[in-house]
Amino acid sequence: MNIPVWVNGELLDPAQAAVSVFDHGLMVGDGVFETIKIVNGRSFALTRHLDRLRLSAQRMDLPEPDTDAIADGIAKLLAGAPAWTLGRIRVTYTSGPGPLGSDRGDQGTTSVVIVDEQKPFPAAAAVTVVPWPRNERGALAGVKSTSYGDNAKALAYAKARGGGEAIFGNLVGNLCEGTGSNIFIVQDGRLLTPTLESGCLAGVTRALVIDWCGAEEVDVPLSALYEADEAFLTSTTRDVQPIGRVDETNLATGPVTARAIEIFAARSAEDLDPA
Repeated sequence: MNIPVWVNGELLDPAQAAVSVFDHGLMVGDGVFETIKIVNGRSFALTRHLDRLRLSAQRMDLPEPDTDAIADGIAKLLAGAPAWTLGRIRVTYTSGPGPLGSDRGDQGTTSVVIVDEQKPFPAAAAVTVVPWPRNERGALAGVKSTSYGDNAKALAYAKARGGGEAIFGNLVGNLCEGTGSNIFIVQDGRLLTPTLESGCLAGVTRALVIDWCGAEEVDVPLSALYEADEAFLTSTTRDVQPIGRVDETNLATGPVTARAIEIFAARSAEDLDPA
């Protein structure tokens, strides 16, 4: 089935869809994006994701995206797509065409929406801690930017060592996040996740797990991951995924993780757009 893509308000055949080669999203990574889960043909937590898209754009000093138009584009694409059990929506928003440098252009922004099926993640994750820290004081800390070179390099490093996700510490040696996930650990019965001040992204699934499962936001050293009683990843398309191995250290899926999986599944099924 040939599913169209949405570019600046138009539904286009993927083979015909194009953005300028001068677009700063391509040239210098000057843009933001969101990944939104599709469940049985419907989007999950769309309001939260579009709110975060606006916040990311604001923090990068981009013009405010037209999220109503983007939501309409998503609805049109989903109406013509298969009712996948699990899928993903990718929304990309850039500063648009610009000069061959960091200066922005004045030709207007670019908005793109793509939908596709998503393969389920493994039942448990193997993760690799990478040697490069997140800069929690950087201009893009906590922004869902299209500048993903660090993540691409880190994920390739992890996969070359048998991991399915890479884990970053930050400049002060605290646990931070994965390339496309947030991380939770269980320590003496407490469910903990790094604070936003650690430099991690304010994940939508992260926030829901904090609210629904009573997790605490605390700064913990990176070494605590190896010593945790349990640990799991959260992200838009993986929901709650237990961590079974950190480098060469094995972890068990314990009762706190199992309960988080159960609660998230039940609560997200009750409300596809939780406030």
